Parts: sequence; C-alpha cells; structure tokens
Amino acid sequence: MRVAIVHYWLLHMRGGEKVLESLCKLFPQADIFTHVYNPDGVSETIRRHKVQTTGISKLPGALKRYRSYLPFMPYALESLDLSGYDLVISSEAGPAKGVIAPPDAPHICYCHSPMRYLWDQYHVYKAGAGRLAKLTMPLLAPGLRQWDVTTAARVDQFIANSSHVEKRINKYWRREARVIYPPVAVEDFSPAPLSEREDFYLWAGELVSYKRPDIVVDAFNKLGKKLVVIGGPENTRQALAAKANDNVTFLGKVPFAVLKSHMARCKALVFPGEEDFGIVPVEVMASGRPVIAYNRGGATETVRDGISGLLFDEQSVGGLIDAIGRFERSGLLQADPHTIAAHTIRFSEANFLSDMCDVFAQYGIEPEMAERLVEAAQ
Repeated sequence: MRVAIVHYWLLHMRGGEKVLESLCKLFPQADIFTHVYNPDGVSETIRRHKVQTTGISKLPGALKRYRSYLPFMPYALESLDLSGYDLVISSEAGPAKGVIAPPDAPHICYCHSPMRYLWDQYHVYKAGAGRLAKLTMPLLAPGLRQWDVTTAARVDQFIANSSHVEKRINKYWRREARVIYPPVAVEDFSPAPLSEREDFYLWAGELVSYKRPDIVVDAFNKLGKKLVVIGGPENTRQALAAKANDNVTFLGKVPFAVLKSHMARCKALVFPGEEDFGIVPVEVMASGRPVIAYNRGGATETVRDGISGLLFDEQSVGGLIDAIGRFERSGLLQADPHTIAAHTIRFSEANFLSDMCDVFAQYGIEPEMAERLVEAAQ
C-alpha cells in the first residue's frame, strides 16, 4: 500500500508534529508532503520518511517567511501529484487538506484546527499583524475562505482533535467529524508528591497573542506572587519581561528535562488562552499538578473542574486574579497528585493509535504493525 501524509509545514516538534509522528509509526512506508521542511527540527521517526516539499519551499526565505506565502499555498497543494497512492492522510491546521487525491484513494483528514487566521481568530491575528499584512488580509481572506470551504468536500472522513474543533468543523465547513484526542506522552511524566511542590505558578508554551501570556504577566504583577514563564520566541519574551515585576521569571525555551521539572514542582499551571486541545495542561496534570484554565476550548475536555483544576469564565486580568484566589481557597493545592494524574491516561498514544486503526478499518485498511504498536504504547 502506498500512503501519502500531507502536513502543513515541518519545522518544529509541536502537537501537530507529534500526531504526524504517531501516524508515521502506523505507516512506516508512507511518503510525507509538506510546504517547508527543516530536518533538524523534527524527530528521527519523521526523518526516516521520504519528505517532499511543495513549490513554497523554493520561494525566498521560505523557512522563516512561509506564513507570508499563504495565498500561494492552494496552488502549491493542488500541484502535488498523488497518482498511485492508495491512501491520503492530511494533517490540517494550516493548508493541507486541499490536495487532490486519486479517485479510489480514501482521503482522511486529522484536523487540529480550521485555519485560525481565516476564521475564529482572524481579528486577533489582524490586530497583531504588521502594516502590510493589515492591508492585505481583508483583500485575500475572502478568497482563501472560499477555497478552504470548497476543499472540505474533497475529504472522505474528518477527525477532530477535540469536541471544540469538531464544532468549528461543522460551523465553517458544514461537515461532521469524529473526535480522537491527539497522543500525549503521559508515560513520560509521573505524579510528584506534594512535598516537592514549590512556591511558584507556571505558564508554559509559545508566547503568541491568542494564548494570552499578557494577561498572566499583568495579573501576577498585581498579585505579587511568583510566576515562572517558559517559552519563546525571544522578541516576545523580551517585550513581556520589560513590563514584568521581579516576582516574574522568564526562562525562555528550555530543554525538556527543565520543563518537566517545573511542571512537577509548580503550584499550578496558569492557562488563560482558548486552545483547540492544549497538550501542556495534560502534561502538567500527568505530573500530578492542577491547572487553572479559561473555560473555553480544549481545556473544558481535559481539566476536571474541582478535581484536576479550576475553570474560570472571564478572560481578563481581573478574571484570572479572581480564579487564583478561588483556587487557593478551594483545597486544590492539597489535591492528591495521583488522583489528578489518573484521568490523563485517556489521552495516551495507545488510545490514539487504537482509535485511528478503527477509522482505517472502515476503509478496509490495516496499518502495518498496528497491533504491536498499540500493545507497546500500553
């Protein structure tokens, strides 16, 4: 069987790339197609596959400016020749599903999110864009949305990474989707005893506007409580650090061992953004620590309010300050780490592999070594 996996871009190992990595384990013979590719930024599992880039990779400065070439990506995807492939899997958060699959090949799309910068986060991205992008976005977005909706009809089966994304698939594309949570390496974390907890809260992730790190810094400036911020990019880190008080520490990007240690020792993770799924909260809970999360998006499916964390409704500095006060009065600081970690097993790679195999079975496809991989992941 010839399998083509289409991923939007391959530059780092984030949540979408972890899904791709698991798919590569199911289909070790698969070829990967993507817009731009940096082998040094991805895992050995992905590098073992043949990776073919679209014409976007040949444009000036593509590895850094790839998002600027979004208007050309529909043409690049439709130029890919997938003749002879028996199965097409697209991994969608940027443009990926728009490929033209052979008529007899099932096209299964694992959707991390309909493109945020075209749909629900359009005005957030536009507000934070440069002068040229602010001028061009209103001109280009309508045509890109039309293409995005039209290409949804080319997909045989949609899989959403959360119920939150499932609703958006139905809202914007008018398609049904099955929910399969992405694989989280929960086995890499273990509940730390309460005796190892230290006096700081944690924010971790990519410092981008929709994750709302600005709210966290402003709230802790007022509270005076200790906060550790982990993540980049460097220019955003510096901008936030410039307005932060001495109680807020910025570590930038850190090795996994350092991140894991902070997850195990923090009082709680502060998570004020609206995420499609959100892997970091699951990793913190697998470490036995609670999460204070905005009551929207994927966090509503991963955080058990009052058991593994606390959900708050107002996405503002005042709303977060109120949530931290309620958290410290709630008794969650003394919650049993093993109880917090127990429910994260449902987000394991074993469950992801098993559920994906069920989808492929509907099309008469049994991934190579699927049973062995599921057993190994368990």
